[in-house]
Amino acid sequence: MGRLRSLASDTQGVQNKGVKTNIGFLENVISHPEFIKGHATVKFIEEHPELLNIKNIQDRGTKTLKFLSDIIVNGNPDVKNVDEKKTFRTPQIPFYEKYSPYPDGTKQILTSSGPEGLANWLKDQKAIQFTDTTFRDAHQSLLATRVRTKNMIEVAESFAKNHPQVFSMEVWGGATFDVAMRFLHEDPWQRLQLIREAVPNILLQMLIRGSNAVGYKAYPDNLIEKFIEKTWENGVDIFRIFDSLNWVEAMNVSIKAVKERTGGIAEAAVCYSGDILDPDNKKYTLQYYLDMARQLEDLGAHILCIKDMAGLLKPYSAELLIKELKKAVSIPIHLHTHDTSAIQSATYLKAVEAGVDIIDVAIASMSGLTSQPNFNSIVSMLKGHERELKFNMSALNKYSSYWEDVREFYYPFESDLKAGTAEVYENEIPGGQYSNLRPQAEALGLGEKFEKVKQNYALVNKMFGDIIKVTPSSKVVGDMALFMTSNNLTEKDIMEKGQYLSFPESVVSLFKGEIGQAYGGFPEKLQSIILKGEMPFKERPNDHLAPVDFDQEFEAFQQQFGRSSTFLDFLSYKMYPKVFEGYAKHRELYGDVSNIPTLAFFYGLKNNQEILVKLGKGKTIIVKMLYCSAADENGMRTVFFELNGQTRNVQVKDNTIKVTRPAHKKAETTKQVGAPLQGKIGQVMVKVGDAIKENAPLFVVEAMKMETTITSKMDGKIKSIYLPEGTMVEQDDMVIELE
Repeated sequence: MGRLRSLASDTQGVQNKGVKTNIGFLENVISHPEFIKGHATVKFIEEHPELLNIKNIQDRGTKTLKFLSDIIVNGNPDVKNVDEKKTFRTPQIPFYEKYSPYPDGTKQILTSSGPEGLANWLKDQKAIQFTDTTFRDAHQSLLATRVRTKNMIEVAESFAKNHPQVFSMEVWGGATFDVAMRFLHEDPWQRLQLIREAVPNILLQMLIRGSNAVGYKAYPDNLIEKFIEKTWENGVDIFRIFDSLNWVEAMNVSIKAVKERTGGIAEAAVCYSGDILDPDNKKYTLQYYLDMARQLEDLGAHILCIKDMAGLLKPYSAELLIKELKKAVSIPIHLHTHDTSAIQSATYLKAVEAGVDIIDVAIASMSGLTSQPNFNSIVSMLKGHERELKFNMSALNKYSSYWEDVREFYYPFESDLKAGTAEVYENEIPGGQYSNLRPQAEALGLGEKFEKVKQNYALVNKMFGDIIKVTPSSKVVGDMALFMTSNNLTEKDIMEKGQYLSFPESVVSLFKGEIGQAYGGFPEKLQSIILKGEMPFKERPNDHLAPVDFDQEFEAFQQQFGRSSTFLDFLSYKMYPKVFEGYAKHRELYGDVSNIPTLAFFYGLKNNQEILVKLGKGKTIIVKMLYCSAADENGMRTVFFELNGQTRNVQVKDNTIKVTRPAHKKAETTKQVGAPLQGKIGQVMVKVGDAIKENAPLFVVEAMKMETTITSKMDGKIKSIYLPEGTMVEQDDMVIELE
């Protein structure tokens, strides 16, 4: 017995180091009562199929190696072009007193005084206030939202301790929610929680799309309310609320939810388009903006935001707009812009002199172009000005150096815009969309026609009636521009042949009213062509959506994704069902990849390269890539590692190699039942549609004159049978899938 206990301890110790072997099976054998009694015979395995019911162990080390192996062999699918000669510097985190307390900041003012008290404090400040967008809009606009949580968290505490006078940091919302799960395989809620932990003294800010939350469609009102409530609980202080068509009615639910369900700040946004000083502009006039601002104040907004998403607000227009808004409303004014035209620092100077309370900026090396104006330069510009807010410029510049080095890691996602452009006044493409529109065009084979895409973007906007363009409405304009470019369509073609065209779903949705109502309405003829007789909504699209039954739907969600799935996971799923499914599958296969160093995440490892990967609190592994073998006849490569000094290897299919013999799909989830060993399927004992109980026999594998009956690990229903009787299988080949 003593030796068995020692053996069991040894096997568990090895397993905890992340080895993918038959350890789980061996543990079941040596802990089985019949084996302990010495009653095992040659038919022991056959008579005890429960030995193959191996516990689902995290095995995080092995999952990390599997992910790295796949990147080494096949590359990261999100990275289209790799520069093998590219070299990188190691980013240096600016010095800070790690063990000293955080200086008080605006978060403490909110906590002690509440939202109204914070707004009153803001109005009393003579110095201009700054919101730093580096953690959200800056990289969304420059790098297609690809910056990983790891690179933010590494510098967050240092920044918060060295610059507590920053009014707020924009860290969440917009496209980050979608991209975190879809491309970075990260939990967006965990990102928010980690930033909150690292930055307890500065207000954290998010961008929320009103009735569209962080998605591209309307959601039930009670889902919007619950999402806002949980967002506050997990760290957001300021909710910048906007509607992609400037439809105030669609913002009401979100503003009310912030005020009634949180202790946070409702910052309601007016999206800016056109030019209020252009005498030919008859739609988005100064009066239009003043009227909307008053409506938002009447709804209870604590702060008014002017959201200049494309960088169209020129200096003298800003001066007039801010002066008149200061007369029209009594709440503080926050100005947001993008520097696509390269003149927005002048716009800020005029706005500051006109009395704006807060401006959005980005750290120098993450500023300019389609991002926000330069934080460091604007602080320097205002030195000696009566509204100067003092900063340690030497320290601020060191953060620019950090982000300059980090930005190089993400070079495949740069937008290729090399300088500011006045074209933005013609095409009005939002800064946050520009860096994503080019990759979309390239994915459709339109990379060489990107100039035409931009021209069509402006044309589509005119055809649509000159709408407000910001996500999700801007995405619709982009989709239509790509559709027209891809199919060589003109405006005349659309108007004359539109009844025969299948328009993008997003375009149909817009004209149906599923995103909201455009100011002045949509052009009736085009709307009729696109909807093909279908009647559009005239009221809020959310009014047509049934409320979410949280108890019932969360229960169904946990049945599908497991009891370890949280309510925050459920909210992610409700925002992006398909994206979350892909994220959950990736996490089950590879584990949490958010702590893998960024260069290894995107580009893999080279021979003899070593990295540290933090798996959890107090658990860090040392991974050294040794070498990768040539592909065998099945197209499989073996990648050899040292994991904490022990040699490990992982087999990976090289997707560039075509193999003539069929390769079966592998079982990857708990509802996919695979062959536990190599052999032949001797018998399939169920059929599609059968309801089965836990431990019900499913199929038999024959190997080395031994028959092994595979049983179900759970109750369920047979969804599919992938491999018939007589099929030769490898280990983990999927045979049956349960619903």
